[in-house]
Amino acid sequence: MLNQIITLVLQVAFGLVVGTCLVRLYMQYQRVALSARSGNPLGPFIFALTDWLVLPLRRVIVPFGRWDMASLIGAYLMELALFALLWLLAGAHGSVGLIAVAAAFGVLRLAVSGLTGMVMVYAVLSWVRSDSPMTGLLERLVAPLLGPIRRFVPLVGGLDLSPLVLLVLLQVAGIVLDTMQTSVFA
Repeated sequence: MLNQIITLVLQVAFGLVVGTCLVRLYMQYQRVALSARSGNPLGPFIFALTDWLVLPLRRVIVPFGRWDMASLIGAYLMELALFALLWLLAGAHGSVGLIAVAAAFGVLRLAVSGLTGMVMVYAVLSWVRSDSPMTGLLERLVAPLLGPIRRFVPLVGGLDLSPLVLLVLLQVAGIVLDTMQTSVFA
């Protein structure tokens, strides 16, 4: 029981940092201003949670086009540390090399889960017409993903089904990841 509690706490703590690194990566890719002056409600939170990791990595890791590779590598390193700790908690059984692969799958799984959550919150906020700053921020983050789908999926009775289609596609991506991970670790 204590092992399960420790595992849960580690997964939540590391998942929060990894998820925030991935949000930082995606926001910078979409050129969403992160500063507090810009009115971004998440910017100060993102900086507070990830600067300690991302800023030192930026000294040695250069961006790749619009992709902030320091944020991506930071997310991967945190997942790597998490899986190493979980491996040690489990008694250090199995191959050490698989920790790197598990960390990669962990980052991908968290990216899919994060996008799923963003799309769900966006869809709910679109129904209630909120004037929250989060609504505009989510619109900027989700609209590029919905754009290609909206070209193929027409409005049905005035209802935009593109978020539903995107959610299904994200679920399919999750299933593919699970299947790939199972085949690697089988």
